[in-house]
Amino acid sequence: MPLGLPVAFLLMAQAAAGAGTSAHPYGPEAAVPPKPAPASPTGRDCSPQTAGPKGNEIVVCAIKPEGYRLPPDIVEARRLKKQGDTVRPRNPHETYADHSCTTVGPMGCRGTPTINMIAVAAVAAEISKRLAKGQEVGSIFETTPSSSEYQFYLEAKREREANEARTAAAAAKAKAEAEQARKQAATATPPARTITSQ
Repeated sequence: MPLGLPVAFLLMAQAAAGAGTSAHPYGPEAAVPPKPAPASPTGRDCSPQTAGPKGNEIVVCAIKPEGYRLPPDIVEARRLKKQGDTVRPRNPHETYADHSCTTVGPMGCRGTPTINMIAVAAVAAEISKRLAKGQEVGSIFETTPSSSEYQFYLEAKREREANEARTAAAAAKAKAEAEQARKQAATATPPARTITSQ
């Protein structure tokens, strides 16, 4: 008898013994009954509808959901992103045809893409400088850097807070000027009256 067969019988016996001790020896566990839905608060219930003259009308009553409102900073960030990420409009008459190899002569095909070794060396030197200082190097590879939506959000938030600070400062200044004018009017002495005798 192969060696694996007694081991398999032993494992099946242990599994059967473990299954016999559970509350449900066969099949999956019983599903938990769903919790009853909480009663809706008073005042939000649908008012009872009276039956119409026709018996085949169905009236559906539903509670209007509470809507949500986006913060003004996020709305402004989306507007800034739409304005900032514009690209040059495509000319419908442009064919994007490659005419670089139309004349092939003794010089071969000219105008093909080449590697600028001076630029490669300059980028490698810049990367090594940044790595030596412990700075990031990912921004070197961005050919067209653009702001993310989060950066637009921060800019919109900064502008909104600056506007609120300016209006609060203007209101405080106007209040201080009015208070100072009131104090000056209260401390000013009325002109002295001269009494003439006749």
